[in-house]
Amino acid sequence: MSFIKLNFRPGVNRDQTNYSGEGGWFECEKIRFFSGFPQKLGGWLKTTPNTFIGVCRQMWNWITSFSDNFLALGTNKKTYIEAGGYFYDITPLQDTTTAGDVTFTASSGSSTLTVLDVAAPAVAGNYVSFSGATSLGGNVTATVLNANHEIASVINANAYTITLSVPVNASDTGNGGAAVIGYYEIDTGNASATEGYGWGTSTWSRLEWGLGSTQPVLLPQQDWWFDNFDNDLVMNIRNGAGYWWERGSSTDPATALATRAITLQDFATNEGYDANDVPVKIMQLLVSQNDKHLLAFGAVPFGSTNVADYDPLLIRWADQDNPGQWEPLVTNSAGFIRVSRGSRIIRALPTRQEILTWTDTHLYSLQSLGTTDVFGLQELADNVSIVSPRACATAASVTYWMGQDKFYAYSGRVETLPCSLRNYIFEDLNFNQADQIICGTNEEWNEVWWFYPSASSNWNDRYVIYNHLEKLWYFGTMERTAWLDTPLRRYPQAASTGQNATYGYLYNHEDGVEDDTAPMTSFIQSNDFDLQDGDRFLLTRRIIPDVNFNGSTSNTPEVDFIIRPRNFPGSSYQADTADTQRVVSASVNTFTDQVFIRARARQMALKVMSDTAGVQWQLGSPRLDARPDGTR
Repeated sequence: MSFIKLNFRPGVNRDQTNYSGEGGWFECEKIRFFSGFPQKLGGWLKTTPNTFIGVCRQMWNWITSFSDNFLALGTNKKTYIEAGGYFYDITPLQDTTTAGDVTFTASSGSSTLTVLDVAAPAVAGNYVSFSGATSLGGNVTATVLNANHEIASVINANAYTITLSVPVNASDTGNGGAAVIGYYEIDTGNASATEGYGWGTSTWSRLEWGLGSTQPVLLPQQDWWFDNFDNDLVMNIRNGAGYWWERGSSTDPATALATRAITLQDFATNEGYDANDVPVKIMQLLVSQNDKHLLAFGAVPFGSTNVADYDPLLIRWADQDNPGQWEPLVTNSAGFIRVSRGSRIIRALPTRQEILTWTDTHLYSLQSLGTTDVFGLQELADNVSIVSPRACATAASVTYWMGQDKFYAYSGRVETLPCSLRNYIFEDLNFNQADQIICGTNEEWNEVWWFYPSASSNWNDRYVIYNHLEKLWYFGTMERTAWLDTPLRRYPQAASTGQNATYGYLYNHEDGVEDDTAPMTSFIQSNDFDLQDGDRFLLTRRIIPDVNFNGSTSNTPEVDFIIRPRNFPGSSYQADTADTQRVVSASVNTFTDQVFIRARARQMALKVMSDTAGVQWQLGSPRLDARPDGTR
């Protein structure tokens, strides 16, 4: 009797058929490779039971000179700063009423409250807060009224409704106090890309002229960009307005966290500069930290305050260390430059010595020159693509990104990144929702992660990982909308909002071994293997496992070893009914020395999996007791 040592090639390969990839791994779920061997992914836990509203698309972490560890989150409905496990709402306002302009009408037994406010900027789905209210309708207290409310419906230009947390027990009309003030937040946006119709969609978009309102166009999801300028937060809605949130000088962070962000125009005015010089529409705001310039990638040109003049290839920047001054003068360093090739800038990513700038067809390097020109552009590559604005990340001084049909790497020159999962990913991807694709690093494990929507999903439901140290690929299923790994926090953090949910959670990854508090299902399955040319049958009788359970929290961790036999590559693993040809499974724990099984077929696959709580495992080199068993 001979033993077959099952040493499979590290990494997962789906760009070959199962049989032709013999000697490798073919299927996996929530595993990674470490030193060439597969093991279960680390688990994750909610950072806090507190939730945020909307779908989070961007996060940014920074520490202030007051030692505040702030995390900014941008959703399609709100903007938050997370500190100490709490989400502080800093969503900018578009209007604030004077005291007494707002009145309420309540009906007994109903939780719907009518709000009267002449010419209010009310839109269903937007949010409004009130202050100064006392009480209304008997049981509607000041605490209930003086809160943040979603606008449920708009009755007319002067009236709208909100839904209270409690039903009214007595009809009432009044202002809940003469000092009521209404605070109207900026418009909410789409949680994901949707198709729209109407005048001003196709005819005036990048689509063909003259198609009229019968042709659909994709309305983009609402995204945010964040960066910090010293202690303060600078941000913008992608292809929208820019905003500024000031940390302030108070030693109590709660004082700063109680304030709202203001427009970049208002910030410029507060600093004594002309608000009309500030670009009113921006693709991405970014701070060049080496030289303290605030840059706008994609912007309305200087001298215009009309968003229709937006130039998607224009780069503008404010005066050095003076982010409110955008007017180019001989006495300052404010200025602009235009990218020459492509139709629009998609992403700017700062690296150690340059800012990588992608258009839809080219990659450029923007560098500080130290001259009166301030910045200069150098073309790095043409005929390259990036699938979404967030599909890139830098790890170990190399920038990786996902293109429209392959992966790339930049380490001084642009190269195609070999990928053993290329067809598996790009042939099953929903390109209508490509803007959802995000990329982030997991530095502890030398990994770059991409989350993307499969062809049958309108939300990110899959991930693919590239281990840049071992140059390996693996994949799985998971819903995440934003990801950030920063040395300022102990764990990589990710955001997730269910497809039909209003509220989202923030997760710590690599924390524990569970899927939040539920057991995680994890497995890996090999390609089929056989004897010699595959003509002879293989009879197996036992497995000598090689697996460790380091990191498990269960007192009795175990995994299942499964042998999956079949006679032909095109047949099912359970097509044959004979007892010696069915799928066989056996549990393996720390003290298992051997497992007796019986399976007979021309080819077989090994699957190792766990789905119970408290289990962490790494597979080594198991041995299969097998012998040839004829040709029929």
